[in-house]
Amino acid sequence: MDTMKKYRSGEVNILLIVVIVMSVLLAVLAGLGVWLYVQYSDQKTNVDGKINEAVALAKKEQAQQLEAKFVQREKEPNREFVGPDDYGRLSFMYPKTWSVYVAKDASNGGTYEAYLNPVLVPPVSSDQIFALRLLIEEKSFDTVLKTYESAIKKGDLRSSAITVGGTQATRLDGIVYKDMRGSIVLLKIRDKTATIRTDAETFKTDFDALIKTVKFNY
Repeated sequence: MDTMKKYRSGEVNILLIVVIVMSVLLAVLAGLGVWLYVQYSDQKTNVDGKINEAVALAKKEQAQQLEAKFVQREKEPNREFVGPDDYGRLSFMYPKTWSVYVAKDASNGGTYEAYLNPVLVPPVSSDQIFALRLLIEEKSFDTVLKTYESAIKKGDLRSSAITVGGTQATRLDGIVYKDMRGSIVLLKIRDKTATIRTDAETFKTDFDALIKTVKFNY
């Protein structure tokens, strides 16, 4: 009888141990499952976030590209600018979205001044940024070039020889005035000198395209 009680008692103890072990295992598995789910959720959130970020960036880049193409299309076809006959009849093509203001027409001699800028031409001043400044002076080429010698020596301007309208010209790139960074092209037109200048690197592409279309009478 005692043996049966001991046997049953041992059997109960084994079952109890098994139950406890199984409970612990289930708790561990449940905890592991929760941990794995949390990790999965975090990873999924990160992946979804990265996907959404990539999609947003792609849409932004696409919009910027479309906007750039639209702006470029709006500039075309170009218009022709033509200066006075007595000053070599200098001409070039410029974006149709730009406006032109002739400050001095040189009808009675002197200096010819014209300003071009997108949409509207602001009041003329030395500190105002313009897409293009055109100045034709009754000065020799060497005299005008000499005014930039100091800036060239300091390294503020970089000088290079180019061909414009079938003749030799000088191009200057760098600080064109105070903190304005742009480009200048100096042309000898008969006994006069033309200075074509852009006041900002923003207009560099348009400036380069415009210079390629320059024509004038020698």
